[in-house]
Amino acid sequence: MTFTLEQGEMLGIVGESGSGKSVTAKALMNLLPRTAEIDGRVRFDGEDVRALAAAGSRHFWGVRMTMVFQDPMTSLNPVKKCGEQIAETLRYHLGHGRVAAMKAATDLLEQVGVPEPGRRVNQYPHQLSGGLRQRVVIAMALACEPDLLIADEPTTAVDVTVQKRILDLLDSLRKERGMSMILITHDLGVARGRCDDVAVMYAGRIVERSSTETLFDRSRHPYTDALVRSIPRIEQPSHARLDPIPGRPPELIDPPVQCAFAPRCRYAQADCLESVPPTEGVGESHEFACHHPANTPRGREALANNVAAGVTAAGLQISYRKTR
Repeated sequence: MTFTLEQGEMLGIVGESGSGKSVTAKALMNLLPRTAEIDGRVRFDGEDVRALAAAGSRHFWGVRMTMVFQDPMTSLNPVKKCGEQIAETLRYHLGHGRVAAMKAATDLLEQVGVPEPGRRVNQYPHQLSGGLRQRVVIAMALACEPDLLIADEPTTAVDVTVQKRILDLLDSLRKERGMSMILITHDLGVARGRCDDVAVMYAGRIVERSSTETLFDRSRHPYTDALVRSIPRIEQPSHARLDPIPGRPPELIDPPVQCAFAPRCRYAQADCLESVPPTEGVGESHEFACHHPANTPRGREALANNVAAGVTAAGLQISYRKTR
């Protein structure tokens, strides 16, 4: 399955750990090991990204396409001052002199909301809080005014009070600069509140992609449906039991030729164990890969049959539970 990101829009990529979200981002950024085999094509504004990598392009990644990683402490050099690390990007890619680069670094820290930027440029990463370190990383990523920013769970290493400020900052900078953004997150609430489109990944594959409103209101893949049902809701009574997804994600080394989600799926039928479901869609804006899509007559029939039998074709024990 493919996806397209328009200029100025935000795409959310969600899924469990190990579903392939970060690998997708690293493939876009040409950060996978040389031994990695990549199928398909990546095109950026009409250019073949893999061809750029083969040609040894030095000023594409970090200039037109940049990335903010999960843990700012591992993204920053611990023995270099923060300002020097930002200035290095400007000097390498844009040819700034030392003085001009340091001034620009101070300005960038101010733009991303770092207090006392003139002092912070001369501090080392360990002297800053997690939230400030993440802002330094964002400043580095934005230094060359990229067209696309990939944010790989940018709030993982900060506490919940800082998360909103970081996400608000990224969103406001995206809108101010007309920049496109890919937001990788575990938090469905974040994806729903901020993204224009959402792609759901499972076992290394995008299993559903659509506009955010459609995905949350009319999801089709049972995995997406299960993720949405597992979210705690305000209207639920205190101490209400959550509705988790049973089982665990599959191993991706030599997987069987079947739907990867079938062993955990309430809708699974015999055909789910016999072939990998192809991608189908409701128009061009909503694609999914499922033999028995949720919230459709075909899916409701499959679920009703499994509930009546008490077990799915894959052997998952199920019982009736009211769905949303």
